Amino acid sequence: MAIFMLSLAGVPPLAGFMGKFYLFGAAVQADLTWLAIIGVLNSVLSAFFYLRVIVVMYMEEAEEPKRLSLSWPLSVAVALAALGSVALGLWPSPLLSMAQQAIGALLGT
Repeated sequence: MAIFMLSLAGVPPLAGFMGKFYLFGAAVQADLTWLAIIGVLNSVLSAFFYLRVIVVMYMEEAEEPKRLSLSWPLSVAVALAALGSVALGLWPSPLLSMAQQAIGALLGT
């Protein structure tokens, strides 16, 4: 859960950081710097709320610890999603090249 919340907050080296990096970079290149600034400010605000959840999960004492029993397929799915979030943050170029090829095919270039 912490990996996914940190990715939503845009913490490097997770996939959410790369997404925000390219999105804000595209806004600046399109001369929409004001929009990128608003996006960064929203990201900072949302990071406060995401990090608050992580603090509650790990730093505060629980009243009654509850043990979750997850099935092995669900555990594998969550582990693969977390691994994918880290992998896309570290190596975004394969996914970006596929996206550029798809856009090129749609635009006919």
